[in-house]
Amino acid sequence: MKIVTLTVNPALDKSTYTELLQPEKKIRCEEPSYEPGGGGINVSRAINILGGESLAIYAAGGPAGDKIESLLKEEGVNQKRITIQSATRENLMVMEKSTGNQYRFGMPGSKLTDKELQQCIDAVKDLPEDVEYLVASGSLPPGAPDDFYAQIAEIARNKNIQCVIDTSGKALKAAAEKGVCLMKPNLGELSSLAGREEISGMEQEEIARQVIDEGKAQILIVSLGARGAMLVTKDNLEYIVPPTVKQNSTVGAGDSMVGGMILSLSRGDELHDAVKWGVAAGTAATMTPGTELCRKKDAEKIFDWLNQKETAGGGT
Repeated sequence: MKIVTLTVNPALDKSTYTELLQPEKKIRCEEPSYEPGGGGINVSRAINILGGESLAIYAAGGPAGDKIESLLKEEGVNQKRITIQSATRENLMVMEKSTGNQYRFGMPGSKLTDKELQQCIDAVKDLPEDVEYLVASGSLPPGAPDDFYAQIAEIARNKNIQCVIDTSGKALKAAAEKGVCLMKPNLGELSSLAGREEISGMEQEEIARQVIDEGKAQILIVSLGARGAMLVTKDNLEYIVPPTVKQNSTVGAGDSMVGGMILSLSRGDELHDAVKWGVAAGTAATMTPGTELCRKKDAEKIFDWLNQKETAGGGT
Protein backbone atom coordinates (compact mmCIF):
# COMPACT_ATOMS: atom_id res chain seq x y z
CA MET A 1 0.00 0.00 0.00
CA LYS A 2 1.68 3.21 -1.17
CA ILE A 3 -0.71 5.68 0.52
CA VAL A 4 -1.81 5.80 4.16
CA THR A 5 -4.09 8.38 5.74
CA LEU A 6 -4.40 9.25 9.42
CA THR A 7 -7.51 10.71 11.06
CA VAL A 8 -7.48 11.29 14.81
CA ASN A 9 -10.70 13.31 15.00
CA PRO A 10 -13.19 11.66 12.63
CA ALA A 11 -16.94 12.25 12.52
CA LEU A 12 -20.05 10.53 11.32
CA ASP A 13 -21.60 13.03 8.93
CA LYS A 14 -25.40 13.12 8.86
CA SER A 15 -27.14 15.17 6.16
CA THR A 16 -30.79 15.88 5.46
CA TYR A 17 -33.15 18.26 3.67
CA THR A 18 -35.97 20.42 4.96
CA GLU A 19 -38.20 22.99 3.33
CA LEU A 20 -37.54 25.87 5.72
CA LEU A 21 -35.59 26.38 8.94
CA GLN A 22 -37.56 28.37 11.50
CA PRO A 23 -36.79 29.12 15.16
CA GLU A 24 -38.94 27.48 17.84
CA LYS A 25 -40.72 25.31 15.27
CA LYS A 26 -40.57 21.56 14.85
CA ILE A 27 -38.54 21.11 11.68
CA ARG A 28 -39.67 18.20 9.51
CA CYS A 29 -36.66 16.65 7.81
CA GLU A 30 -36.23 14.04 5.10
CA GLU A 31 -34.63 10.65 5.70
CA PRO A 32 -31.00 11.41 6.61
CA SER A 33 -27.97 9.99 4.86
CA TYR A 34 -24.79 9.01 6.67
CA GLU A 35 -21.20 9.17 5.53
CA PRO A 36 -17.88 8.59 7.26
CA GLY A 37 -16.10 11.90 7.73
CA GLY A 38 -12.86 13.46 8.86
CA GLY A 39 -9.91 14.70 6.81
CA GLY A 40 -7.88 11.54 6.28
CA ILE A 41 -10.93 9.31 5.97
CA ASN A 42 -12.31 11.54 3.22
CA VAL A 43 -8.94 11.53 1.43
CA SER A 44 -8.98 7.71 1.44
CA ARG A 45 -12.59 7.69 0.24
CA ALA A 46 -11.76 10.08 -2.60
CA ILE A 47 -8.78 7.93 -3.62
CA ASN A 48 -11.08 4.90 -3.66
CA ILE A 49 -13.66 6.75 -5.80
CA LEU A 50 -10.93 7.73 -8.27
CA GLY A 51 -9.86 4.12 -8.69
CA GLY A 52 -6.90 3.98 -6.30
CA GLU A 53 -6.10 2.30 -3.02
CA SER A 54 -4.99 3.53 0.38
CA LEU A 55 -5.15 2.51 4.02
CA ALA A 56 -7.24 4.70 6.32
CA ILE A 57 -6.00 4.65 9.92
CA TYR A 58 -8.42 6.36 12.31
CA ALA A 59 -9.43 6.53 15.96
CA ALA A 60 -13.13 5.98 16.63
CA GLY A 61 -15.44 4.74 19.37
CA GLY A 62 -19.08 4.15 20.25
CA PRO A 63 -22.01 3.61 17.85
CA ALA A 64 -20.82 6.37 15.51
CA GLY A 65 -17.41 4.70 15.35
CA ASP A 66 -19.06 1.38 14.50
CA LYS A 67 -21.11 3.07 11.78
CA ILE A 68 -17.99 4.68 10.26
CA GLU A 69 -16.28 1.28 10.19
CA SER A 70 -19.32 -0.31 8.54
CA LEU A 71 -19.69 2.44 5.93
CA LEU A 72 -16.01 2.30 4.99
CA LYS A 73 -16.31 -1.46 4.59
CA GLU A 74 -19.30 -0.97 2.28
CA GLU A 75 -17.30 1.47 0.17
CA GLY A 76 -14.37 -0.94 -0.06
CA VAL A 77 -11.89 1.36 1.69
CA ASN A 78 -9.00 -0.42 3.40
CA GLN A 79 -9.03 0.53 7.05
CA LYS A 80 -7.34 0.15 10.41
CA ARG A 81 -9.52 1.32 13.27
CA ILE A 82 -8.03 2.25 16.62
CA THR A 83 -10.94 1.77 19.02
CA ILE A 84 -11.26 4.47 21.68
CA GLN A 85 -13.31 4.73 24.87
CA SER A 86 -15.19 7.93 23.99
CA ALA A 87 -18.01 8.00 21.46
CA THR A 88 -17.08 9.54 18.13
CA ARG A 89 -18.89 12.77 17.27
CA GLU A 90 -21.71 13.17 14.77
CA ASN A 91 -21.93 16.26 12.59
CA LEU A 92 -25.15 17.49 11.00
CA MET A 93 -25.77 19.25 7.72
CA VAL A 94 -29.21 20.57 6.80
CA MET A 95 -30.03 21.77 3.30
CA GLU A 96 -32.90 24.27 3.13
CA LYS A 97 -34.78 23.57 -0.10
CA SER A 98 -36.69 26.85 -0.22
CA THR A 99 -33.51 28.95 -0.33
CA GLY A 100 -30.72 26.54 -1.29
CA ASN A 101 -28.89 27.51 1.89
CA GLN A 102 -26.71 24.95 3.63
CA TYR A 103 -26.37 24.79 7.41
CA ARG A 104 -23.45 22.86 8.87
CA PHE A 105 -23.38 21.94 12.56
CA GLY A 106 -19.97 20.69 13.67
CA MET A 107 -19.74 19.00 17.05
CA PRO A 108 -16.63 18.94 19.26
CA GLY A 109 -14.48 15.89 18.87
CA SER A 110 -13.96 13.10 21.37
CA LYS A 111 -11.02 13.38 23.73
CA LEU A 112 -8.43 10.65 23.28
CA THR A 113 -6.48 9.31 26.24
CA ASP A 114 -2.69 9.48 26.19
CA LYS A 115 -2.65 5.74 25.53
CA GLU A 116 -4.99 6.14 22.55
CA LEU A 117 -2.92 8.98 21.08
CA GLN A 118 0.17 6.81 21.50
CA GLN A 119 -1.60 4.00 19.62
CA CYS A 120 -2.06 6.40 16.69
CA ILE A 121 1.63 7.30 16.80
CA ASP A 122 2.63 3.64 17.04
CA ALA A 123 0.46 2.83 14.00
CA VAL A 124 2.60 5.26 12.00
CA LYS A 125 5.83 3.90 13.47
CA ASP A 126 4.77 0.40 12.41
CA LEU A 127 4.01 1.29 8.78
CA PRO A 128 5.74 -1.08 6.32
CA GLU A 129 8.60 0.04 4.09
CA ASP A 130 6.52 0.15 0.90
CA VAL A 131 4.45 3.12 2.14
CA GLU A 132 5.41 6.22 0.14
CA TYR A 133 2.87 8.84 1.26
CA LEU A 134 1.28 9.57 4.62
CA VAL A 135 -1.59 12.07 4.69
CA ALA A 136 -2.28 13.37 8.20
CA SER A 137 -5.42 15.40 7.80
CA GLY A 138 -8.16 17.07 9.79
CA SER A 139 -8.43 18.77 13.17
CA LEU A 140 -6.94 17.42 16.37
CA PRO A 141 -9.25 16.12 19.10
CA PRO A 142 -9.65 18.12 22.32
CA GLY A 143 -6.66 17.76 24.60
CA ALA A 144 -4.25 16.49 21.95
CA PRO A 145 -0.89 18.31 21.99
CA ASP A 146 -0.45 21.04 19.38
CA ASP A 147 2.66 19.28 18.12
CA PHE A 148 0.93 15.95 17.45
CA TYR A 149 1.18 16.30 13.67
CA ALA A 150 4.73 17.58 14.06
CA GLN A 151 5.56 14.29 15.82
CA ILE A 152 3.89 12.37 12.98
CA ALA A 153 5.86 14.35 10.38
CA GLU A 154 9.13 13.58 12.14
CA ILE A 155 8.37 9.85 12.31
CA ALA A 156 7.44 9.84 8.62
CA ARG A 157 10.68 11.62 7.70
CA ASN A 158 12.71 9.07 9.66
CA LYS A 159 10.94 6.29 7.76
CA ASN A 160 11.54 8.05 4.42
CA ILE A 161 7.79 8.55 3.89
CA GLN A 162 6.56 11.70 2.15
CA CYS A 163 4.32 13.43 4.72
CA VAL A 164 1.35 15.56 3.74
CA ILE A 165 -0.18 17.72 6.47
CA ASP A 166 -3.63 19.24 5.95
CA THR A 167 -4.85 20.93 9.10
CA SER A 168 -5.11 24.43 10.58
CA GLY A 169 -4.28 26.62 13.55
CA LYS A 170 -1.56 25.74 16.04
CA ALA A 171 -1.32 22.15 14.75
CA LEU A 172 -0.39 23.39 11.28
CA LYS A 173 2.16 25.90 12.57
CA ALA A 174 3.82 23.28 14.79
CA ALA A 175 4.08 20.81 11.90
CA ALA A 176 5.49 23.50 9.64
CA GLU A 177 8.31 24.12 12.13
CA LYS A 178 9.41 20.53 11.57
CA GLY A 179 9.23 20.89 7.79
CA VAL A 180 6.96 18.62 5.75
CA CYS A 181 6.75 17.39 2.18
CA LEU A 182 3.48 19.05 1.26
CA MET A 183 0.90 21.35 2.82
CA LYS A 184 -2.43 22.52 1.39
CA PRO A 185 -3.35 25.72 3.23
CA ASN A 186 -6.06 28.13 2.21
CA LEU A 187 -5.27 31.86 2.24
CA GLY A 188 -6.20 32.21 5.90
CA GLU A 189 -3.95 29.32 6.91
CA LEU A 190 -1.17 30.65 4.69
CA SER A 191 -1.25 33.98 6.51
CA SER A 192 -1.11 32.12 9.83
CA LEU A 193 1.96 30.20 8.66
CA ALA A 194 3.65 33.51 7.89
CA GLY A 195 2.69 34.99 11.29
CA ARG A 196 0.23 37.45 9.74
CA GLU A 197 -3.38 38.11 10.67
CA GLU A 198 -4.40 38.34 7.02
CA ILE A 199 -2.88 38.75 3.58
CA SER A 200 -4.17 40.28 0.38
CA GLY A 201 -4.29 38.54 -2.97
CA MET A 202 -1.37 40.70 -4.08
CA GLU A 203 0.79 39.32 -1.26
CA GLN A 204 -0.05 35.62 -1.54
CA GLU A 205 2.81 34.74 -3.90
CA GLU A 206 5.41 36.52 -1.77
CA ILE A 207 4.13 34.92 1.44
CA ALA A 208 4.01 31.44 -0.13
CA ARG A 209 7.61 31.77 -1.32
CA GLN A 210 8.59 32.88 2.18
CA VAL A 211 7.07 29.71 3.67
CA ILE A 212 9.02 27.58 1.16
CA ASP A 213 12.27 29.50 1.74
CA GLU A 214 11.96 29.00 5.49
CA GLY A 215 11.86 25.22 4.95
CA LYS A 216 8.36 24.77 6.35
CA ALA A 217 7.31 22.74 3.30
CA GLN A 218 8.86 21.49 0.08
CA ILE A 219 5.58 21.94 -1.78
CA LEU A 220 2.72 24.34 -1.08
CA ILE A 221 -0.65 23.90 -2.73
CA VAL A 222 -2.60 26.99 -1.74
CA SER A 223 -6.31 26.33 -2.09
CA LEU A 224 -8.12 29.24 -3.73
CA GLY A 225 -11.66 27.84 -3.71
CA ALA A 226 -13.47 28.23 -7.03
CA ARG A 227 -10.29 29.81 -8.45
CA GLY A 228 -8.41 26.52 -8.14
CA ALA A 229 -4.97 26.39 -6.58
CA MET A 230 -1.54 27.98 -6.52
CA LEU A 231 1.37 25.55 -6.73
CA VAL A 232 4.58 26.80 -5.14
CA THR A 233 7.95 25.06 -4.90
CA LYS A 234 11.48 26.40 -4.55
CA ASP A 235 11.79 26.70 -8.34
CA ASN A 236 8.23 27.17 -9.53
CA LEU A 237 5.02 29.12 -8.99
CA GLU A 238 1.94 28.57 -11.11
CA TYR A 239 -1.85 28.65 -10.96
CA ILE A 240 -4.22 25.85 -11.93
CA VAL A 241 -7.62 27.37 -12.63
CA PRO A 242 -10.61 25.06 -13.16
CA PRO A 243 -13.66 25.68 -15.32
CA THR A 244 -16.66 27.39 -13.80
CA VAL A 245 -19.12 24.79 -12.55
CA LYS A 246 -22.41 24.88 -10.69
CA GLN A 247 -21.53 24.44 -7.02
CA ASN A 248 -23.89 22.39 -4.87
CA SER A 249 -21.70 21.93 -1.79
CA THR A 250 -18.10 22.67 -0.89
CA VAL A 251 -17.98 19.92 1.76
CA GLY A 252 -15.12 17.52 1.09
CA ALA A 253 -13.66 19.56 -1.77
CA GLY A 254 -10.31 20.05 -0.02
CA ASP A 255 -10.06 16.37 0.90
CA SER A 256 -10.96 15.35 -2.65
CA MET A 257 -8.22 17.68 -3.92
CA VAL A 258 -5.63 16.02 -1.68
CA GLY A 259 -6.86 12.56 -2.66
CA GLY A 260 -6.62 13.25 -6.38
CA MET A 261 -3.20 14.83 -6.05
CA ILE A 262 -1.57 12.13 -3.89
CA LEU A 263 -3.06 9.31 -5.97
CA SER A 264 -1.57 10.90 -9.07
CA LEU A 265 1.85 11.33 -7.42
CA SER A 266 1.79 7.72 -6.22
CA ARG A 267 1.33 6.65 -9.85
CA GLY A 268 4.49 8.48 -10.83
CA ASP A 269 2.92 11.57 -12.43
CA GLU A 270 4.74 14.87 -12.54
CA LEU A 271 3.80 17.37 -9.81
CA HIS A 272 2.16 19.71 -12.33
CA ASP A 273 -0.19 16.96 -13.54
CA ALA A 274 -0.84 15.77 -10.00
CA VAL A 275 -2.03 19.24 -9.01
CA LYS A 276 -4.30 19.28 -12.04
CA TRP A 277 -5.80 16.00 -10.84
CA GLY A 278 -6.20 17.55 -7.38
CA VAL A 279 -7.97 20.63 -8.72
CA ALA A 280 -10.15 18.42 -10.93
CA ALA A 281 -11.20 16.21 -8.02
CA GLY A 282 -11.75 19.18 -5.70
CA THR A 283 -13.86 20.99 -8.27
CA ALA A 284 -15.82 17.79 -8.97
CA ALA A 285 -16.64 17.54 -5.26
CA THR A 286 -18.34 20.94 -5.34
CA MET A 287 -20.71 19.64 -8.01
CA THR A 288 -22.19 16.95 -5.73
CA PRO A 289 -24.90 17.51 -3.08
CA GLY A 290 -24.51 17.42 0.69
CA THR A 291 -21.47 15.62 2.05
CA GLU A 292 -20.87 13.54 -1.09
CA LEU A 293 -17.29 13.65 -2.36
CA CYS A 294 -16.15 13.86 -5.98
CA ARG A 295 -17.42 11.61 -8.77
CA LYS A 296 -14.80 9.98 -10.96
CA LYS A 297 -16.41 10.88 -14.29
CA ASP A 298 -16.65 14.56 -13.28
CA ALA A 299 -13.01 14.65 -12.16
CA GLU A 300 -11.86 13.02 -15.40
CA LYS A 301 -13.87 15.47 -17.47
CA ILE A 302 -12.40 18.49 -15.64
CA PHE A 303 -8.87 17.06 -15.90
CA ASP A 304 -9.33 16.66 -19.67
CA TRP A 305 -10.57 20.26 -19.86
CA LEU A 306 -7.46 21.48 -18.04
CA ASN A 307 -5.25 19.51 -20.44
CA GLN A 308 -7.06 20.88 -23.50
CA LYS A 309 -6.76 24.42 -22.18
CA GLU A 310 -3.04 23.90 -21.62
CA THR A 311 -2.52 22.36 -25.08
CA ALA A 312 -4.39 25.25 -26.69
CA GLY A 313 -1.87 27.63 -25.12
CA GLY A 314 -4.15 28.96 -22.41
CA GLY A 315 -1.85 27.70 -19.66
CA THR A 316 -3.16 26.67 -16.29
